[in-house]
Amino acid sequence: MILSGSQIFVFLPVAMMFIVALGFVGLVMGVTHWMGPKRKSKVKLETFECGIDVQGNARTPFSIKYFLVAILFVLFDVEVIFMYPWAVNFKQLGLLGIIEMFSFISVFLVGFFYIIKKGALKWE
Repeated sequence: MILSGSQIFVFLPVAMMFIVALGFVGLVMGVTHWMGPKRKSKVKLETFECGIDVQGNARTPFSIKYFLVAILFVLFDVEVIFMYPWAVNFKQLGLLGIIEMFSFISVFLVGFFYIIKKGALKWE
């Protein structure tokens, strides 16, 4: 889609706001770098974690179960988000909307029972 000259002016305020925002961020970052303190010491460059002294290596491996549960949570959470518009408009969608939502929920439950059967949520 090619915009004509008059249509481009509709987006001019958005473009100007984008340019001002980028300029402000660049200006603030430059000024803080220029005016900020430059004193470095051994204590200042040490790792700081909420006031607690560092214990051990930060690169210790996590169990894959942690990541699997996190990914499954995100997956099922996003699927639940798709149910919200249906819940808001279920009267207008009628019978077809109910059938489509029940088919969606059935696919959702098939996946859920599959991960339970595979033991993805069991901690050892």
